[in-house]
Amino acid sequence: MIRKPLFILVVTLAVFSFSAVAALAQSGQMRGTVTLKQADGTTVPAVGAQVDVYRTDVSGTYHTKTNKKGEWVFAGLPFTGTYTVAVSMPDATPDFQPGLKAGREIDYKTELRPGNGRVLTFDEIKAGTGKEVASSGGGGESAADKAKREELLKKNAEIEAANKRSGEINEIIGRTFKAGNTALTAKNYEEAIKNYREGLAADAEQPALLTNLSVALRARGVDTYNNGVKASDQAMQKSGAQDFKDAAEAATKAVEMLKKQPAGASPDETQRQTANKYFALAARAEALRLVASKVDQSQADAGLAAFEELMAAETDPVKKKKAQLDAARMLLDSGQSAKAVVEYKKILAQNPDDPDANFGAGLALFGDETDPKTSYQQAANYLQHYVDVAPDGHQYKEEAKGILAELKNTNKVEPVKTPRRTGRKP
Repeated sequence: MIRKPLFILVVTLAVFSFSAVAALAQSGQMRGTVTLKQADGTTVPAVGAQVDVYRTDVSGTYHTKTNKKGEWVFAGLPFTGTYTVAVSMPDATPDFQPGLKAGREIDYKTELRPGNGRVLTFDEIKAGTGKEVASSGGGGESAADKAKREELLKKNAEIEAANKRSGEINEIIGRTFKAGNTALTAKNYEEAIKNYREGLAADAEQPALLTNLSVALRARGVDTYNNGVKASDQAMQKSGAQDFKDAAEAATKAVEMLKKQPAGASPDETQRQTANKYFALAARAEALRLVASKVDQSQADAGLAAFEELMAAETDPVKKKKAQLDAARMLLDSGQSAKAVVEYKKILAQNPDDPDANFGAGLALFGDETDPKTSYQQAANYLQHYVDVAPDGHQYKEEAKGILAELKNTNKVEPVKTPRRTGRKP
């Protein structure tokens, strides 16, 4: 009976960088729809209406016009700003909405009525006379129009109240995100986790906070789990394992949220969304690797799917290869030897002399006893090729030599040497 090497049972957990964390949005878009009420009571899109956006917490003015559908949009407005939107067009009564915020995914609606086409000035709006000017804009105001206007004023008041609460939430999110990142960089994981969770308690729909929480939980889990292994402390190992599971859950939520986000309205916003999605995918894959390897082997397939999605998003060949190796190693550590061999062979199809893939394939086949005669021979071939191509001092070289000696002495298996052939197969 061949003694399986200790390497199969105990694996050093990965060391990872904290530079790749998600970025919190500093700007967002504001959008709306303008309609024009007709004489017969119907409404049509207000095409070419003038939309003036005034930032009221600090000085700032933005102008645009509605499109053929009566829609308007501003991209890249400062997230923390407070805005008033004024709308006007020829032969219509002007209107405005105060206390609005960017980045809320709200379609701010404005209905114009027939009028004299005047344009409200910001001074009139600030002086509080804007609604009086708008309501006297010509053509009189019917009882139905008055009721409609009052309903809009009521809704605007509700929006203002919601925006005030949003401002409070924004302050919490910005503060905890910054404090959490500072703590994470300093490897103060407890403080980082506390801050990220405070931010998520204010607003759970923050994928950047979820991604960085996942990174912090994973880091704390690695420390706790490894210390538990050293001290033979089952409680510590269990606590570390829980962090791995919580990290996977947080990153999975972040990925799902980011997939549902509408496309960015500007190149900068699109770039930020792409980067945040990549960081979330990376956090999810790494967390699931630890879950499958150390907590629940049934999660290996979910981990593999996460790595495949990460590799599809990865543009750096070096990082893509590392993700391939990590995925294969996860399968090996979770007892999925046959699937691990498949993943290692994908790497070897591109680079037959890759040391890590040769060693991994050999180790996976050495642990596969479904057909020992075949698997041991293949294991010996891969391990011998690893020994031949790996540089001196490579971390697994002595381990591989030990397995080769055991295969030879116990099962009389001699490796069939293959020529060194770096590069892609023809």
